[in-house]
Amino acid sequence: MDGYRFEEFVKYVYEQLGYSVCQTPRSGDQGADLILTSKKRRTAVQVKRYTGKVSNSAVQEVVAAKGFYKCTEGIVVTNSYFTDSAKQLAKANFIDLVDRNELEKMINTILN
Repeated sequence: MDGYRFEEFVKYVYEQLGYSVCQTPRSGDQGADLILTSKKRRTAVQVKRYTGKVSNSAVQEVVAAKGFYKCTEGIVVTNSYFTDSAKQLAKANFIDLVDRNELEKMINTILN
């Protein structure tokens, strides 16, 4: 599965969890691939399909996207894991990180 298909898959997962999901343009997305809407919450989501660990640049992107898309929250989702630096930056900026294990739990919620 390439990066764009993974993005579509993550969109599907969030839709199944009850979110309204909008995909941003493929290029010039200002750091967000998806925008989730639920009640009064608006969340910028950066999706990363990686073979290695996701670095803090992904967190920086979603921090920027939060302001650009007027979101209250930010999430980085990956099929992999995050570096310690990414975890530290996410914590400092109140960004949620969804790694491979958390994504698997989300998928199992849908299937059960």
